[in-house]
Amino acid sequence: MRVFRGIHHRDIAPACALTIGNFDGVHRGHQAMLALLQSEARHRQLPTCVLTFEPHPRDFFAAKLGKPELAPARIATLRDKLSELERCGVDQVVILPFDDKLAALSAQEFIRDVLVQGLGARYVLVGDDFRFGAKRLGDYATLDAAGQTQGFDVARMLSYEVRGLRVSSSAVRDALAAGQMDKAAALLGRPYAISGHITHGRKLGRQLGETQPGAANGFRTLNLRFRHDKPAAHGIYAVQVHGLTPEPLPGVASLGNRPTVEDAGRVLLEVHCLTWPADLGPEGGYGKMVRVDLLHKLRDEARYDGLEALTAAIAADTEAARAFLAAHTAPHATVSRQTTRDRI
Repeated sequence: MRVFRGIHHRDIAPACALTIGNFDGVHRGHQAMLALLQSEARHRQLPTCVLTFEPHPRDFFAAKLGKPELAPARIATLRDKLSELERCGVDQVVILPFDDKLAALSAQEFIRDVLVQGLGARYVLVGDDFRFGAKRLGDYATLDAAGQTQGFDVARMLSYEVRGLRVSSSAVRDALAAGQMDKAAALLGRPYAISGHITHGRKLGRQLGETQPGAANGFRTLNLRFRHDKPAAHGIYAVQVHGLTPEPLPGVASLGNRPTVEDAGRVLLEVHCLTWPADLGPEGGYGKMVRVDLLHKLRDEARYDGLEALTAAIAADTEAARAFLAAHTAPHATVSRQTTRDRI
């Protein structure tokens, strides 16, 4: 899959079958849309293209109005969104910076400048609630009328439902906010996961829990940045870590702002593996790319009065995660992820 920032790249395919959206989470509704896009693209002998935006348009307008509470919580980082789009077989992704210039484009200007001249769209697939252009005045009817005069086909996909529930990014956000990880997984077609390179932290975990049973080396953590200040999920989770060893490692993780430590503020996913292979060595994780599946929420984040109370809470979380994983995952089992065939 090829990724382009902006439409002014000579390597962008001269014609394409296109879909447009934020695709936060790449949930099962998105996956069904991408499967349909692939089918139509093959019929027309065109590459598939996803047009998406960064920042999220609602992030942009929230910042412009000085009202951060209006910005949506983010399900996935850009890295994870691109990874899932690639798994869905997308040929190219174009990321448009959402700024004042783009926000000011009328619906007709967006069609002409971006879809036709910029991307050479020959087929455009959108959702049933798709709106675009300045003041969101463009809709499916606008796009369909333009397609008839400017030479591209237009189709829309109706809502996708799972067990009677409409699948949407908002529904995934609500499930994650409520700690309903099974419901989030049903909407996503896979366990909710965050990936990234393991970075160095303050190494505070090594100083914690040295007197706790089973924590002779403290609660060493693997740190992953979540590069958005408003993640859809917060709290303490039982997890599986993929990418360090051939089989996933069980663990307990904290996702949030770390309210007890003095450099709190950055959003971090801190993972303590319940088992640590000796051949990795104490520093073996740094720099590696891993994926962390958040399988079960144990509790919300909390502020503690000192490191002793924090240590006791981490020890309790570790035991709770160990008990959940022992009861819900077989040895050496990986939680299944939806396949391309399943998405159709």
